[in-house]
Amino acid sequence: MTSQETTSAGHTFRLPAQLSASIVGAVFPAARDDVATLLPAGLEPIRATRTRAVLTVLAVAYDRVGEDTIDPYDEVGVLIPAVETDTRTWPYLSGLRRGVSGYVYTLPVSTEPARAFGVDIWGYPKLVADIDLRDAGRTRHATVTADGQRILSFDGWRPPTIPAQLSGYNYTVKGDQLLREKTRLSGSVGIWPRGHAELAFGEHPIGQRLANVAVDERPLYTVAADCDFEIEAGSAIQS
Repeated sequence: MTSQETTSAGHTFRLPAQLSASIVGAVFPAARDDVATLLPAGLEPIRATRTRAVLTVLAVAYDRVGEDTIDPYDEVGVLIPAVETDTRTWPYLSGLRRGVSGYVYTLPVSTEPARAFGVDIWGYPKLVADIDLRDAGRTRHATVTADGQRILSFDGWRPPTIPAQLSGYNYTVKGDQLLREKTRLSGSVGIWPRGHAELAFGEHPIGQRLANVAVDERPLYTVAADCDFEIEAGSAIQS
Protein backbone atom coordinates (compact mmCIF):
# COMPACT_ATOMS: atom_id res chain seq x y z
CA MET A 1 0.00 0.00 0.00
CA THR A 2 1.42 3.37 -1.01
CA SER A 3 0.79 6.78 0.51
CA GLN A 4 2.34 10.23 0.58
CA GLU A 5 3.68 12.38 3.41
CA THR A 6 4.80 16.02 3.29
CA THR A 7 7.34 17.14 5.86
CA SER A 8 7.64 20.46 7.68
CA ALA A 9 10.52 21.29 5.30
CA GLY A 10 8.05 21.15 2.40
CA HIS A 11 9.18 17.88 0.77
CA THR A 12 6.67 15.22 -0.27
CA PHE A 13 7.68 11.56 -0.06
CA ARG A 14 5.95 8.48 -1.40
CA LEU A 15 5.80 5.62 1.11
CA PRO A 16 7.30 3.09 1.35
CA ALA A 17 10.28 5.44 1.14
CA GLN A 18 13.03 4.38 -1.26
CA LEU A 19 16.67 5.16 -0.51
CA SER A 20 20.13 4.13 -1.71
CA ALA A 21 22.95 3.94 0.80
CA SER A 22 26.43 2.81 1.78
CA ILE A 23 26.46 1.38 5.33
CA VAL A 24 29.24 0.31 7.69
CA GLY A 25 28.46 -0.66 11.26
CA ALA A 26 29.13 -2.89 14.22
CA VAL A 27 27.06 -4.81 16.76
CA PHE A 28 28.54 -4.65 20.27
CA PRO A 29 27.62 -6.89 23.22
CA ALA A 30 26.23 -4.77 26.05
CA ALA A 31 24.81 -5.15 29.54
CA ARG A 32 21.18 -6.19 29.24
CA ASP A 33 19.95 -4.13 32.23
CA ASP A 34 21.73 -1.00 30.98
CA VAL A 35 20.27 -1.36 27.50
CA ALA A 36 16.77 -2.04 28.84
CA THR A 37 16.67 1.37 30.58
CA LEU A 38 16.93 3.07 27.15
CA LEU A 39 13.91 1.30 25.67
CA PRO A 40 10.32 2.58 25.71
CA ALA A 41 7.51 0.55 27.29
CA GLY A 42 6.49 -2.32 25.05
CA LEU A 43 10.01 -3.35 23.98
CA GLU A 44 12.74 -5.47 25.52
CA PRO A 45 16.32 -6.12 24.37
CA ILE A 46 17.16 -9.25 22.42
CA ARG A 47 19.32 -11.99 23.91
CA ALA A 48 22.38 -11.71 21.70
CA THR A 49 24.47 -14.08 23.81
CA ARG A 50 23.56 -16.14 26.85
CA THR A 51 24.04 -13.16 29.16
CA ARG A 52 24.28 -10.02 27.00
CA ALA A 53 22.13 -7.76 24.88
CA VAL A 54 23.66 -5.61 22.13
CA LEU A 55 24.04 -2.03 21.00
CA THR A 56 24.48 -1.29 17.29
CA VAL A 57 26.14 1.66 15.53
CA LEU A 58 25.58 2.27 11.80
CA ALA A 59 27.48 4.94 9.83
CA VAL A 60 25.49 5.62 6.68
CA ALA A 61 26.01 7.73 3.57
CA TYR A 62 22.78 8.14 1.57
CA ASP A 63 23.26 8.95 -2.11
CA ARG A 64 19.58 8.88 -3.10
CA VAL A 65 16.54 9.75 -0.98
CA GLY A 66 13.07 9.22 -2.43
CA GLU A 67 12.93 10.28 -6.06
CA ASP A 68 15.90 12.56 -5.40
CA THR A 69 13.41 14.39 -3.19
CA ILE A 70 16.13 15.79 -0.95
CA ASP A 71 19.90 16.02 -1.32
CA PRO A 72 22.14 13.14 -0.21
CA TYR A 73 23.06 13.18 3.47
CA ASP A 74 25.02 11.31 6.13
CA GLU A 75 23.75 9.83 9.39
CA VAL A 76 25.14 7.84 12.30
CA GLY A 77 22.56 5.80 14.15
CA VAL A 78 22.63 4.12 17.54
CA LEU A 79 20.12 1.27 17.64
CA ILE A 80 19.10 -1.09 20.39
CA PRO A 81 18.16 -4.44 18.85
CA ALA A 82 14.86 -5.19 20.53
CA VAL A 83 11.59 -7.07 20.21
CA GLU A 84 8.10 -6.51 21.44
CA THR A 85 7.56 -7.55 25.06
CA ASP A 86 7.19 -11.30 25.63
CA THR A 87 8.67 -12.14 22.21
CA ARG A 88 11.16 -14.99 22.56
CA THR A 89 14.73 -14.53 21.32
CA TRP A 90 17.64 -16.97 21.12
CA PRO A 91 21.31 -16.37 22.02
CA TYR A 92 23.56 -15.79 18.98
CA LEU A 93 20.85 -16.58 16.41
CA SER A 94 18.82 -13.51 17.38
CA GLY A 95 21.97 -11.42 17.42
CA LEU A 96 22.63 -12.34 13.80
CA ARG A 97 19.02 -12.04 12.60
CA ARG A 98 18.07 -8.87 14.50
CA GLY A 99 21.37 -7.11 15.17
CA VAL A 100 20.74 -4.23 12.75
CA SER A 101 17.01 -3.92 13.51
CA GLY A 102 15.33 -2.58 16.61
CA TYR A 103 14.66 0.61 18.51
CA VAL A 104 16.36 3.69 17.09
CA TYR A 105 17.78 5.49 20.13
CA THR A 106 19.45 8.43 18.40
CA LEU A 107 19.96 9.33 14.76
CA PRO A 108 22.14 12.39 14.05
CA VAL A 109 21.95 13.56 10.43
CA SER A 110 23.86 16.13 8.43
CA THR A 111 20.98 18.23 6.99
CA GLU A 112 17.71 19.79 8.12
CA PRO A 113 15.62 18.23 5.31
CA ALA A 114 16.92 14.82 6.42
CA ARG A 115 15.91 15.58 10.01
CA ALA A 116 12.37 16.58 8.99
CA PHE A 117 12.10 13.47 6.76
CA GLY A 118 12.66 11.14 9.70
CA VAL A 119 11.01 13.06 12.53
CA ASP A 120 7.81 14.12 10.77
CA ILE A 121 7.00 10.80 9.10
CA TRP A 122 8.08 8.20 11.66
CA GLY A 123 9.22 9.99 14.82
CA TYR A 124 12.86 9.00 14.35
CA PRO A 125 14.97 10.79 17.00
CA LYS A 126 16.96 12.76 14.44
CA LEU A 127 18.98 15.88 15.18
CA VAL A 128 21.14 17.94 12.86
CA ALA A 129 24.81 17.46 13.72
CA ASP A 130 28.27 17.92 12.28
CA ILE A 131 29.19 14.51 10.89
CA ASP A 132 32.72 13.76 9.74
CA LEU A 133 32.21 10.52 7.78
CA ARG A 134 35.03 9.23 5.60
CA ASP A 135 36.51 5.98 4.35
CA ALA A 136 40.18 4.99 4.48
CA GLY A 137 40.78 1.65 2.80
CA ARG A 138 38.32 -0.82 4.36
CA THR A 139 37.69 1.32 7.44
CA ARG A 140 34.92 3.89 7.82
CA HIS A 141 35.46 6.66 10.35
CA ALA A 142 32.66 8.77 11.80
CA THR A 143 32.77 11.54 14.39
CA VAL A 144 29.51 13.22 15.40
CA THR A 145 29.31 16.57 17.21
CA ALA A 146 26.35 18.78 18.07
CA ASP A 147 26.33 22.16 19.83
CA GLY A 148 30.11 21.98 19.93
CA GLN A 149 30.09 18.72 21.91
CA ARG A 150 31.05 15.27 20.70
CA ILE A 151 28.31 12.64 20.74
CA LEU A 152 30.41 9.71 19.56
CA SER A 153 33.33 8.50 17.49
CA PHE A 154 33.23 5.25 15.54
CA ASP A 155 35.66 3.30 13.38
CA GLY A 156 34.38 0.17 11.65
CA TRP A 157 36.06 -2.32 9.32
CA ARG A 158 34.10 -3.06 6.15
CA PRO A 159 33.77 -6.84 5.65
CA PRO A 160 33.56 -8.49 2.22
CA THR A 161 30.06 -8.47 0.73
CA ILE A 162 27.86 -10.75 -1.35
CA PRO A 163 24.48 -10.17 -3.05
CA ALA A 164 21.66 -10.49 -0.52
CA GLN A 165 18.16 -9.40 0.42
CA LEU A 166 17.24 -8.76 4.05
CA SER A 167 14.17 -7.56 5.91
CA GLY A 168 13.63 -6.33 9.45
CA TYR A 169 11.87 -3.83 11.68
CA ASN A 170 12.68 -0.48 13.21
CA TYR A 171 10.82 0.85 16.23
CA THR A 172 10.22 4.52 16.98
CA VAL A 173 7.99 6.63 19.21
CA LYS A 174 5.93 9.34 17.54
CA GLY A 175 4.00 11.43 20.03
CA ASP A 176 3.13 8.85 22.69
CA GLN A 177 2.68 6.02 20.21
CA LEU A 178 5.13 3.16 19.71
CA LEU A 179 5.47 2.41 15.99
CA ARG A 180 6.91 -0.49 14.02
CA GLU A 181 8.38 0.18 10.55
CA LYS A 182 9.11 -2.73 8.24
CA THR A 183 12.38 -2.36 6.34
CA ARG A 184 13.80 -4.15 3.30
CA LEU A 185 17.34 -4.08 1.93
CA SER A 186 18.75 -5.46 -1.30
CA GLY A 187 22.27 -5.19 -2.66
CA SER A 188 25.75 -6.22 -1.53
CA VAL A 189 25.83 -7.21 2.15
CA GLY A 190 28.59 -8.44 4.43
CA ILE A 191 28.68 -9.74 8.02
CA TRP A 192 31.98 -10.64 9.69
CA PRO A 193 32.18 -12.23 13.15
CA ARG A 194 34.39 -10.42 15.66
CA GLY A 195 35.58 -7.88 13.11
CA HIS A 196 37.47 -4.77 14.12
CA ALA A 197 35.54 -1.73 15.35
CA GLU A 198 36.05 1.01 17.93
CA LEU A 199 33.38 3.08 19.66
CA ALA A 200 33.69 5.98 22.10
CA PHE A 201 31.07 8.34 23.49
CA GLY A 202 31.66 12.03 24.15
CA GLU A 203 30.56 14.86 26.43
CA HIS A 204 27.29 15.70 24.67
CA PRO A 205 24.27 14.73 26.86
CA ILE A 206 23.35 11.96 24.41
CA GLY A 207 26.90 10.64 24.53
CA GLN A 208 26.92 10.81 28.32
CA ARG A 209 23.72 8.76 28.56
CA LEU A 210 25.14 6.14 26.22
CA ALA A 211 28.42 6.08 28.14
CA ASN A 212 26.46 4.68 31.09
CA VAL A 213 25.87 1.49 29.10
CA ALA A 214 28.51 -1.18 29.69
CA VAL A 215 29.55 -1.98 26.09
CA ASP A 216 32.20 -4.57 25.21
CA GLU A 217 35.21 -3.21 23.34
CA ARG A 218 35.13 -5.98 20.74
CA PRO A 219 32.03 -6.24 18.54
CA LEU A 220 29.97 -9.37 18.08
CA TYR A 221 30.31 -8.69 14.35
CA THR A 222 30.80 -5.91 11.81
CA VAL A 223 28.47 -5.24 8.90
CA ALA A 224 28.52 -3.44 5.57
CA ALA A 225 26.12 -2.90 2.70
CA ASP A 226 25.88 -1.01 -0.56
CA CYS A 227 22.20 -1.25 -1.15
CA ASP A 228 18.75 -0.02 -1.95
CA PHE A 229 16.73 0.45 1.23
CA GLU A 230 12.99 0.69 1.80
CA ILE A 231 11.06 1.92 4.86
CA GLU A 232 7.33 1.40 5.16
CA ALA A 233 4.92 3.70 6.97
CA GLY A 234 4.81 3.05 10.72
CA SER A 235 2.23 0.71 12.23
CA ALA A 236 0.96 1.40 15.75
CA ILE A 237 1.78 -1.23 18.39
CA GLN A 238 -1.04 -1.64 20.89
CA SER A 239 0.08 -1.84 24.51
